[in-house]
Amino acid sequence: MTNSTQNKKTPISTDVEINEKFFKEHIEIGTGSFDIGVRKITVQEKSINIYYLNGLCDTSFIMLLMRELVNMNDKEKLTSQAMKIIENRMVHQQVATVKNLDEAVDKLLSGLIIIFVEGEDTSLAIDVRSYPGRNPEEPDTEKVIRGARDGYTENLVINVALTRRRIRDERLRNEIMQVGERSKTDICVSYIKDVANPRLVEKIKKELQAIKVDGLTMADKTVEEFLVKQGFNPYPLVRYTERPDVAANHLLEGHVIITVDTSPSVIITPTTMFHHVQHAEEYRQAPAVGTYLRWVRFLGIIASIYLLPLWFLFTLQPELLPKALDFIGPSEKGNIPLVVQIFLADFGIEFLRMAAIHTPTPLSTAMGLIAAALIGQIAIDVGLFVPEVIMYVAVAAIGSFATPSYELSIANKMARLVLLVFVAIFKLPGFVIGATVYFLLLASIRSLNTPYLWPFLPFNFKALWQIVVRPSVPGQKLRPSIVHPRNPHKQQ
Repeated sequence: MTNSTQNKKTPISTDVEINEKFFKEHIEIGTGSFDIGVRKITVQEKSINIYYLNGLCDTSFIMLLMRELVNMNDKEKLTSQAMKIIENRMVHQQVATVKNLDEAVDKLLSGLIIIFVEGEDTSLAIDVRSYPGRNPEEPDTEKVIRGARDGYTENLVINVALTRRRIRDERLRNEIMQVGERSKTDICVSYIKDVANPRLVEKIKKELQAIKVDGLTMADKTVEEFLVKQGFNPYPLVRYTERPDVAANHLLEGHVIITVDTSPSVIITPTTMFHHVQHAEEYRQAPAVGTYLRWVRFLGIIASIYLLPLWFLFTLQPELLPKALDFIGPSEKGNIPLVVQIFLADFGIEFLRMAAIHTPTPLSTAMGLIAAALIGQIAIDVGLFVPEVIMYVAVAAIGSFATPSYELSIANKMARLVLLVFVAIFKLPGFVIGATVYFLLLASIRSLNTPYLWPFLPFNFKALWQIVVRPSVPGQKLRPSIVHPRNPHKQQ
């Protein structure tokens, strides 16, 4: 089939029966799809077909619109301008004209009401969507002690509204498009027009429009893989957030936000590695407290990568330790090599994490206690592990859990295991080589032409200082240069 044939649209017929035949052939109304309804009425001596989707339309609005149409027989005189009268009487804020049947099917399956009028070659699409979903609530992965308790849901319209509530600027743009040949998933690209780099906005929209896939069943994650072409690189190239205040803050800095329908998180682009190590709690406390929390978090992240390889290196080469630290290392040998113990313990924690996800909440706490108190202690008693292995693996695991980005914590864990293999094979040279390769890998990563280690590489002292120390809001006069904002100065 040629592209010209694929792009050809079927025009709307003035005969409603022909339009109904098209609908029956394409979406099998009444036979193959029970959730698609049709109501046929006569208004102004003209046949009118009303199509709607059960479950995605608010029934009360459907009844109200039908009542208005039926009442036209008593309140309006016969006229040839029935279509204009019907459009004028539709008591709803979103009424659009549809000019072909393919577009009418797409809108119908999105939850809009489609109205065909006899003798008219256009139809009306009325947005009465009422998607099933939950109310905004605080996300589990980004909780704060003080701060807003609302979070994004699976409804794109609600998510955009939560962001708009925080930025009431006439220059905030929310551009919507559909992606997916079969799913036709709604995607919204949000940015502030006089702040965001227009080339970045155009690049993102071009990449989204170029996505060729049946459907976005995994929503934002599928979009990410098409957008940044990550491949087998484990490190996250975009940042996810379920907090509207975090998304709004990044919009004001010049970032572009991508919201995908059916996903409770939004995509922030472009991002660096240091975007993934910050948390909203730091900005809900005083600058000094926020700085302290940030340093503790950085310490946990560093420990999650380097603590186990360093300890293992010192057990292999104790001569590297100064006399003041010569107590580091196992006091007794186990029945299994240390590197195998570390891997088993690390995988064991991963098993517990997976089990906790799939275990009902009332049971997950009890399961964790059983695993920690019984399995861990018994494993030490029978000689499977030495106590130091359990301790250092636990500290590294806590550092992983302290990482704000779940994706970054998993990538760091993989880097830690690779580094352990290097140390086990080559000892000190292996640690040096592994750490160097790890740094070079991070330095080579680019996300939407953005260096992953900015502002460390390329070096930018002012930006790096704002990462090391949580600055006060009045002192932040400039937007991050990495996004190349059109307006680099804040509060303008």
